[in-house]
Formats: sequence, structure tokens, C-alpha cells
Amino acid sequence: MSKTSYYTAEGLKKLREELNQLKDIERPKASRAIAEARDKGDLSENAEYDAAKEAQGLLELRISKLEEIYANARLIDESQLDTSKALVLSTVKLKNQNNGMEMKYTLVAESEADLKTGKISVNSPIGKGLLGKKVGEVAEITIPTGILKLEILEITRA
Repeated sequence: MSKTSYYTAEGLKKLREELNQLKDIERPKASRAIAEARDKGDLSENAEYDAAKEAQGLLELRISKLEEIYANARLIDESQLDTSKALVLSTVKLKNQNNGMEMKYTLVAESEADLKTGKISVNSPIGKGLLGKKVGEVAEITIPTGILKLEILEITRA
């Protein structure tokens, strides 16, 4: 079952670069490692050969997964985003009603999430709770320590 993922131009470019890196550089390296291990003698007792084959299998699995993700990736047209409600690529200014703290997050695809830069996944509990909300609304999000109440102060495009 394929799942469509939405990406910014930057996120789609990073995905493509990672896929190219794995296919063009890592795959030949894995093949060379197997060939070198094979040249060292009896394969039935060659742990280096077994390790190289296992590493190649994991690499091929990762390439396959990335190819599927890339095939189902869709580029988001940022000019068409509605800023009246929180959607993917919206930057949302929030006020935590429990402690009065204000924060700003940009809602992004799961693969582009990076909390250090204020990018949270639309699939995260907070991201899901904010989706579709408008300025002035309060998102009530269940977290392990209770209920987090976040008031939406402002919505802008990323």
C-alpha cells in the first residue's frame, strides 16, 4: 500500500540526493566489499562475506523504500496554501494556555521534521492537533502528562 507524502521543493531535493547517494556511491561500495570478501577464500567460514552480504541487503532495502517514497512524493505548491487555517507548510504562532509560553512551529511532512529548527511533523500529536484549526481556536492535544491547550495566535505561510 503506497502512501502519498507531501514535500517542499527543498525536502524533495534532499530525498532525491539521498537516493542518488545510495544508488551511485553506496551500492558500488557494497559490491566491492562482497567481491573483496569472496576473494579471501572459503565462503562457508567467511564472516566478512556474510557481513558484506547482510549490509548489501539492508542497503537494497533502504533504496527500495526511498524509491517508493519518491514515487509517491508530491510537491506542495506553496502559493496555493490557505492561511486561514493550519495546514502543511503553515507557520503557526501558539500560546500554551497552561503556562503562557508562546512558540512558533512550521508544520511539515514527517521526513522534513526538525524540532531544532521549529519544524514539526503533521503526523506528530501536536501537528495533528493543529491541522485545520484557525486563529483564535484552542487545540487540545493529549500528551503523556495530560492535556496540552495551545491557542493559535497567528498563521502564516512558511
